[in-house]
Amino acid sequence: MPDEEVLEEGVLNPVKPEIQDPLLKSILAENAGLLAEAPVELEQPAPLPDPVDEVDCVVIGTGAGGAPLLARLAMAGLKVVALEAGPRRDPTRDYATDEKAQHFLFWNDERLSAGRNPVAFGNNNSGTGVGGSTLHYTAYTPRAHRGDLRLFTDFGKGVDWPFGVEELEPYYEELEHFLGISGPTPYPWDAKRRTGYPLVPLPLNGAALLMQKACADLGIRTSPAANAALSARYYQEGIGWREACTNRGFCQAGCNRGAKASMDVTFLPLAEAHGAEIRAEAYVTEIERDARGRVTAVVYTQHGEQKRQRCRHLFLCAGAVETPRLLLLNELALTSGQVGKNFMAHPGMQVWGTFEEDIRPYKGIPGGLISEDTHRPPDADFAGGYLLQSIGVMPVTFASQMARKRKLWGQPLRDYMRSYNHTAGINILGDCLPHDNNFLELAEEKDVRGLPKPRVHFTAQENEQRMNAHAEKLMRQIWEAAGARDIWAFERYAHTIGTARMGLSGDDAVVNAEGRAFDVPNLYICDNSVFPSALSVNPALTIMALSLRTADKFLAAQQRLDR
Repeated sequence: MPDEEVLEEGVLNPVKPEIQDPLLKSILAENAGLLAEAPVELEQPAPLPDPVDEVDCVVIGTGAGGAPLLARLAMAGLKVVALEAGPRRDPTRDYATDEKAQHFLFWNDERLSAGRNPVAFGNNNSGTGVGGSTLHYTAYTPRAHRGDLRLFTDFGKGVDWPFGVEELEPYYEELEHFLGISGPTPYPWDAKRRTGYPLVPLPLNGAALLMQKACADLGIRTSPAANAALSARYYQEGIGWREACTNRGFCQAGCNRGAKASMDVTFLPLAEAHGAEIRAEAYVTEIERDARGRVTAVVYTQHGEQKRQRCRHLFLCAGAVETPRLLLLNELALTSGQVGKNFMAHPGMQVWGTFEEDIRPYKGIPGGLISEDTHRPPDADFAGGYLLQSIGVMPVTFASQMARKRKLWGQPLRDYMRSYNHTAGINILGDCLPHDNNFLELAEEKDVRGLPKPRVHFTAQENEQRMNAHAEKLMRQIWEAAGARDIWAFERYAHTIGTARMGLSGDDAVVNAEGRAFDVPNLYICDNSVFPSALSVNPALTIMALSLRTADKFLAAQQRLDR
């Protein structure tokens, strides 16, 4: 058969050669007899160390949810181990000013999207590596407003958080000073704050300057935004000096100076300095329990080898997709029926315009300017609100959006991209209400590890559609006032939120107000999956605040037990 591969005898199927020399035959026979009489035991390789010793806490995930509490627990003297699915990188060596080269920063395992507004994953909302999604976040760190945590009280829609914003304020203050947030003092939409930002704002880029002038002409207040990137060299307690931002604009491709406060240059080195162990490329698959339902160990794969780590307490901080996926795979904390439910994604409508001015949208901190005059618009026909922000964009990302929205391809796309340096954008980040039709489930389709892929259903409901319409109209007015031509809108949804929400009762929530699972006493969840509502601000700072608060609540409970 001409297409059949024929194995070459003696190469893939070697035959035993016949020895012709009589002397060599006798020597080999004699040695064979000695070996038969007294077999020599071959030296065995040393067994690989198996970390079976029980630790106080295992933390799954090293992003905004896992890293702060890991440091807090280690500083309290606990024996803690963090398991991170992605690798450890060296920012000075591995982070290029090239968005295509930085594809490895994103969670690139396939996730299935469903619904009328299927959510894009990868660089849109999820990362991997020691530092999690903060490796590629744009460092936008506004605080949540008081009203963000009480949507149901104010509008009769959505769900209230089980505590008020005053519970988060001390942690916001701590984080802003520890991370070195650059921002305005006083803050225009919360002038009564007890503390200001430790650093002055970063310089405004081209899009921010255009937005600032146009908003002033329209009577809309703006301000330089709060960003977790250093406007000056900064000494971080327990870490040392971090260098100032150079405004290269490739925050989403990883910061190679350590100016952006990602977890790998802030909380994680602090945790390791106090004895925490971080195991990179450790992909968790199983969570073991005893007869009482308490977590006893975590099973993970590292470098092709399956390992097991025993623990007294487990902190699950893997994000709003991988956290519910792990719970569903292990049939854990499912009593409420809420695991995977209430998926939310922030409305992130963008409006772009082309200008005569040279904008260079890749330069400067991407989100330089903010307005929160739209937090509760007086003419709103929707619950909640949104913020406005100027945006920068890298060229490949912009080209992909042009192809998706305006269906440009080939020469028309190349022609349009010649105006890239004259492009400026504004976008919103808006609240999203939980809805029964928006949820995560396990698909029958398997990933490369043989595990069911997560399938996320998302359809923008009436509230999100009305918010998008309100925001698009306003952003078009701003760019018209700024003198833009060829104005167009791009509808998108950012971040992954909900799926293991916190609440006051195990009847309708997965964890309590302290982040502890209602039906698994030594399991804590701390990431954006526990948000009862989406908030009208970027989630990173609030995730970190929850992380510190969860750690403090846990430590206080342990102290009470030890008395």
